[in-house]
Amino acid sequence: MAVMTERTVGILAPEIWRERRKAHEERVQPWIAPRLERCSLGQKHPVDDFLFEYYGYRPALLRRWHPGLGVALGGESAREYLAYSGYTECEGGVAADPTRLSASRREGLRWLANFLHATTERPPQFGCAGLHEWAMVYRVAEVRHAAWPLRLPAAEIEEVVRGHGLRCTHYDAFRFFTEEARPLNRWQPSRERAPALEQRGCLHANMDLYKWSQKLAPFSPSDLITDCFALARDARSLDMRASPYDLAALGYPPVRIESVEGRAEYEAAQRAFAERALPLRRRLRDVCERVITAGT
Repeated sequence: MAVMTERTVGILAPEIWRERRKAHEERVQPWIAPRLERCSLGQKHPVDDFLFEYYGYRPALLRRWHPGLGVALGGESAREYLAYSGYTECEGGVAADPTRLSASRREGLRWLANFLHATTERPPQFGCAGLHEWAMVYRVAEVRHAAWPLRLPAAEIEEVVRGHGLRCTHYDAFRFFTEEARPLNRWQPSRERAPALEQRGCLHANMDLYKWSQKLAPFSPSDLITDCFALARDARSLDMRASPYDLAALGYPPVRIESVEGRAEYEAAQRAFAERALPLRRRLRDVCERVITAGT
């Protein structure tokens, strides 16, 4: 049995942590229920399905509540958490235990802490106009979201891409560019170069905070995970509204980045997301550092 230390904030009584868990489940249910229904019907949604499919975290993981590092759950019912990876019995309850992390996992957390810090400190860039989705349909016959029409014909999409230029710094967006679009990008991002290029003005870099929050579970508290999901979900909406797809029938009016006014609208939203993401990125880095310290 692990011993409670000065790193443990305290023990939550059963009635308190169960109420917090219930509130969390109620918050995420409006996101989870439609996803499960669509899956049962074999339906797809180009905006709301993205976070579950691209990041690969099942709805059950979003629904699962964690108190976070340094908080123990009291009462006999807390033992159900022993079925989840990372939890152990401690004096007075059950808590996430960072001392059980492998050396490779701790090294990964050090990498992530440095990555989040570098992204936070690097000056943000806001000139990309969200053209990554345009670069993914540049000069190809088949597109990723074929069930939905494009707003512009192929020739006009090509004109927009070449006229404004591609300025994507995010590897996981860049790798989906078409073969003919990649050479047009100002940078050539790679997995290895990501720590040197990632910057907080990037919509996808801010969406990725949900990925990092889930990778830090169960040490990241569920309010942080859920806040990251909410940010990513809203950012994905802007992502697809600024895309060349016509999703108006789904309730997503276009941000027409092919126009000066549309690019200004996109940049204003992009800046707002960067500010909204800043405290979340800092909290994630703090969790990394606390886990590393507690684990040693």
